[in-house]
Amino acid sequence: MFIGREKELTQLHKLYNSDKFQFAVIYGRRRVGKTAIINEFVKGKDSICFTGVETNEKQNLENFSKCILEFETGIEVDTSFSSFQAALEYVFKLSQNKRIVLCIDEYPYVARASKSLASTLQLLIDKYKDNSKLFLILCGSSMSYMEDHVLAYKAPLYGRRTAQFKVFPFEFSEVCKYFHNFSDEDKAVAYGIVGGTPQYLLQLNDKMSMEDNIKNIYLNPISSIYEEPNNLLKQEVREPAIYNAVINAIATGASKLSEISGKIGEDTCVCSTYIKNLVTLGIVKKETPYGESVGRKTIYSIEDNMFRFWYRFVPVNASIISRGATELAYSRIEPQISDYMGAVFEEICKQYLWTLLLKNKAAIPFTDLGRWWGTNPKTKKQVEIDIMGTSDKNTVLFGECKWTNEKVDLGILETLIERGNLFQYKNKYFYLFAKTGFTKGCIEKAKESGNVFLVTYEDILCLNGINQVKSKNGEN
Repeated sequence: MFIGREKELTQLHKLYNSDKFQFAVIYGRRRVGKTAIINEFVKGKDSICFTGVETNEKQNLENFSKCILEFETGIEVDTSFSSFQAALEYVFKLSQNKRIVLCIDEYPYVARASKSLASTLQLLIDKYKDNSKLFLILCGSSMSYMEDHVLAYKAPLYGRRTAQFKVFPFEFSEVCKYFHNFSDEDKAVAYGIVGGTPQYLLQLNDKMSMEDNIKNIYLNPISSIYEEPNNLLKQEVREPAIYNAVINAIATGASKLSEISGKIGEDTCVCSTYIKNLVTLGIVKKETPYGESVGRKTIYSIEDNMFRFWYRFVPVNASIISRGATELAYSRIEPQISDYMGAVFEEICKQYLWTLLLKNKAAIPFTDLGRWWGTNPKTKKQVEIDIMGTSDKNTVLFGECKWTNEKVDLGILETLIERGNLFQYKNKYFYLFAKTGFTKGCIEKAKESGNVFLVTYEDILCLNGINQVKSKNGEN
C-alpha cells in the first residue's frame, strides 16, 4: 500500500511529461521511502532501475549491464558492457527516440567504487542532453555524499540536474493514514514512538493495542527496530560508538554542548563535529530561542521520534529486556509515556499551525515557528513558550500545548498571556492546545479576549480530515 508523497509524484510526472532530458536527484535518510516513490513513479513507464551494492566496480557494472540488456531484450543475459561509459552511452542513445527512465538507486555505492562515474555522467549529459528523452534519476541514502558529491558547487554534476528532492519522514497527518484501527489517541502515540519513517511505521500493527506494539517492537530483542539505531549508525558513520554516546547523552538530559561534551568525555570541538553530522542525518536538532541568533542559549534535542523513544527507554532497561522480563520493562515505561508525549504533541501542534497557514486560516501569516525560553525579568525565573511565530515587527502568536487527560484551566491561559507580555508586540494572538479540552472559565476568557484560540486534539484531527467530528471546545 502506497501512501502520501503526492507533491513529489506530481513534480516527477510534470518533469516526465516535458518529454525533454531530465536529471532528478532524490536523497534522504535510510528507510524514509525514496525507493517506494521511484517504484510508484515508474509504474507503466519504460524504465531501467538499477540498485548499486557495496562492492567493487566490476560487480556493479555487471549488475548494471544486466538491467540494461534485460530491458532491451526482455530476457536475462550474462553479457556485460566494457565500462560504465559504454553502458550509459548505450542508454542515452536508446532514449534519443523514446522516453526512458534510468534510475540508479544507492548511487553512492556505485560512485565510490567507480571514481570516474560522476565525470562520465557529466560528459554524457553535456553530449546528449539537447537531443535526449532520458529521464535520469540518481538516488542515495548517504545524504552527506549526495550533498557533497552530487549537489555541491564543486561536484562534477553541479549544474546538470533539473530537479532535486530531499525526502523527509511523514508528518503526523500522513502517519494517521497508515492506521485505521488505532484510537485517535493511539495514532498520536504511534507517531510519537516511531516517527514518520515509513519502514518503522510498517512495524506497528493497528489491530494490536499500543501496549502490545511497544512490547513487540521495543522490548523484544529479535524485533527489527530493537537494533535499528545501532545498525543505522554503523551504516552512516565511521565511529558509531561515539555517536551513540552523543545521542544517549542528549536523550538523558544533556542539551548544551558543554553538558554533552562533559557527559561523553570528549572535547567540545570534537563533540561539535559529531553533533553537526547527527543534525545532517535528521537525528538531532539544534535550537535557539525564537528570534535570537546562535549563541550560548543553543541547545540540542533528539529530532527523530524513533531515536527519542529508543534512547529514552531501551538502554536503561536493556538488561531486563535481554532476560525476557517484558512486563517489568513495560511497567517502568508506561508511567512516563504521557510526559514523553508532551514534546511530540508540541510538534503536532506546530504542524497544525502550518496547515492553517497553507489554508489561509491562521491568525497571522507567520514566517516561521519555534520555541522560546529565557528569564522573566520580574520573577527572575526561567520561563518557556512552546510555540512562537511572527509575521512582522508588530504581530506575533504564542502557543502552549498540554497533553494531559485533565481539561486545561484558566490559569494556563493566563500564564501564557503573561509570558506573551514579556514581548513588546502591538498585535498578539494566543493559541492554547489541549489533548482533552478546556474548562468553562478558560472558554469564557477566550471568548472575551477575542485574540485567543482554543484548539483540542480533536480539532487537529478534524482539520487534517482524520476525524470528521469537530470538538465543541475548540475554535479554528
